[in-house]
Amino acid sequence: MYISDSVKYVGVNDTDIDLFESQYPVEEGISYNSYVIFDNKTAVMDTVDKRKTDEWLKNLEDVSCEPDYLVIHHIEPDHAGSIGAFCEKYPNAKLVSNAKTFAMLPQFFEGLDLESKKVVVADGDTLSLGTHTLKFIFAPMVHWPEVMLSYEESENLLFSADAFGKFGALTDEEDDDWACEARRYYFNIVGKYGAPVSTLLKKASALDIKKILPLHGPVLDKNLEYYIGKYTVWSSYECEDKGFLVAYASIHGNTAEAAEFVAKTLEDKGEMVELFDLCRCDTAEAIEAAFRYDRAILLASSYDGGVFLPMEDFLIHLRSKAYQKRRVALVQNGAWGPTAIRAMKPYLENMKEITLCEKEVTLKSILNESAKKELLSLIDEMM
Repeated sequence: MYISDSVKYVGVNDTDIDLFESQYPVEEGISYNSYVIFDNKTAVMDTVDKRKTDEWLKNLEDVSCEPDYLVIHHIEPDHAGSIGAFCEKYPNAKLVSNAKTFAMLPQFFEGLDLESKKVVVADGDTLSLGTHTLKFIFAPMVHWPEVMLSYEESENLLFSADAFGKFGALTDEEDDDWACEARRYYFNIVGKYGAPVSTLLKKASALDIKKILPLHGPVLDKNLEYYIGKYTVWSSYECEDKGFLVAYASIHGNTAEAAEFVAKTLEDKGEMVELFDLCRCDTAEAIEAAFRYDRAILLASSYDGGVFLPMEDFLIHLRSKAYQKRRVALVQNGAWGPTAIRAMKPYLENMKEITLCEKEVTLKSILNESAKKELLSLIDEMM
C-alpha cells in the first residue's frame, strides 16, 4: 500500500482468524495496520497482533527499517502484541507514548527496561523527526483510557488508532462498501463511547487532514467528509437511515412467521427493512442494524416465565452498547402464558430516550388472521 514517499505501510492481513476479540465473525479477515515514517529519525507507528509478529518483522526488514522510535497509540494486544519482539530486535529504539500506556505496558510484557526506553508525551506535545513532526492528540476511552492519535503536520496525516477502522483484510480492490463493515466495527467495538468519540471529532475538526491511517482497514484519502460525517452521526446516536430493524427469537417457527409477515408488510409500504433471526444470525450485524435505523420491532417467544434467551442476549448487547434515541415495538408469543414482553420491557425502559410503542401484540401460537390484524395495527402506529 502506497502512503507517500516518506511513509510506508508495513501492516499485515490476518485471514486465518475466525472471531475478532473472540466474539465477532470476520469471514473476510482483519488487517493489523502499522506504518513507518522515514526521516532524519525513523518512527514505526504501532506493532501488530502476536499472531503475525514474524510477518510484520519481515515487513520492517523489507523496507530497510532501522527505527529510532516506536509510537504506541493503543496498548490493546491486537496492536501492541509485538512490542516485546520489537524491543528484542531493535534494542536501541525508544518507545513513545503517554503515561497511562507505560503504566499498563508491564501488564503485557514483563522485563522490559522501560526507564531507558520510554519517551512520555502529553496531549498536544510534538515530536520532530526532521521534516516530519508528530503532534499527539489524546483520545481517552476511544475505546481504552490510554488511546492517543498522532497528526503528522507536514503531510497532514492522521494516525487514528481504532477510530475509522473496519473489519476485513486489505485487498487491492477499491473498498466500495466501507460503511457496512465500518459500522459493524464501530457500534460493536467503540459504540458505547459516543461522547469521547464526539470529543475527538471536535479536536480533529481543527486539523487539515489529507489522509486518515487507522489501525484496521484501508487508508482513507478521498472524500474524508463522508467518513467524518458517518462518525459524527454514529457518535451522536442519531439514526443513519429511516427504516426498521425487525429482529425475532422463535422456538418452533411461529414467531418467525410473524416476523416475516411484519418485514414483508413494511417492505410493501416502501420502508427499508433488515430482518434478523437472533437464534442464527451474527449478533454484531443485528446490533449494527439496530443503530442504523430509527425504528425496531422485536418479536420473541415466551420461555421459562421470561423471554426466549436469544432475544434476552440481544437486549443485553444493545444495553451494553448504549442503544438509545429509537422507537421500539414489542411482540410476544405464548401458547399458555405469554411473558416475553414483561421480560423485555425493563431492558428497554432503562435505555436512554427509547420510545416504546403503546400498542403491544400477543400471539397465541400460530399466525392467524386475527394476529395479522393486530400486527398491521402495530405497524400503522410505528409508521
